[in-house]
Amino acid sequence: MTAAIAALAALSAVLAVCAAPASAAAGYDVERCGNTSGRVLLTLDDWSVEDPDRAVRAGSFLRGRGIRAAFFLVNHHAERHPHITTALRRQGHWVGNHSYSHPHLPALSEKAAREEIRSGVRSTLLRPPFGDYGPRETALAAELGYRICTWTVDTRDWVETGGQFPGPEVLRARVREAPAAAKRSGVVLGHLFTRFPDALPGIVDGLHDQGYGLCRNSGPTTANIPDPLDC
Repeated sequence: MTAAIAALAALSAVLAVCAAPASAAAGYDVERCGNTSGRVLLTLDDWSVEDPDRAVRAGSFLRGRGIRAAFFLVNHHAERHPHITTALRRQGHWVGNHSYSHPHLPALSEKAAREEIRSGVRSTLLRPPFGDYGPRETALAAELGYRICTWTVDTRDWVETGGQFPGPEVLRARVREAPAAAKRSGVVLGHLFTRFPDALPGIVDGLHDQGYGLCRNSGPTTANIPDPLDC
């Protein structure tokens, strides 16, 4: 009996070790996109239709400050300007999938939603348009090799007042006033078509003034965005 109990205890220990990787994977935080560094990840979504190279200029500024950001591009536009994805990755930024044409994925049939994800910028992170997703979209993303990535700080830079997007000072204040818990190992959401790129210098300085580090730029990246993030 003693020998049987000892054997069962040994088997339990082995099973616990084997289960560890699955447990770690299950601990992935969708809102933090795998950021466990304590630093802040800046993210820029969508596209600037009238000025596509705005993304590259924003990327250049951030690289100059030693910062790595993540750009989630709509592939309907990005595939027409392939140099932008290439340039951003050479600058040391991650480029993720923001779908092909920016629909509400849950409103689509399963076949159409799968195609929207499959036809997006090839990566390992998917930011669902509008942050709109559910269990089906999570499963489809995993099937196609993606992890869902949302955010902890929404600058609401896309909300217009009187036909105008919020200016850089407003956006800087929104990031500054966001809860500490949302910034530490957090993810800030902004867009390429708003004033968010103009606000980047103030946002970066404001975060540094508050004692926060930002994800560090260590050189060119690939389509494979790691988990945890290399911040």
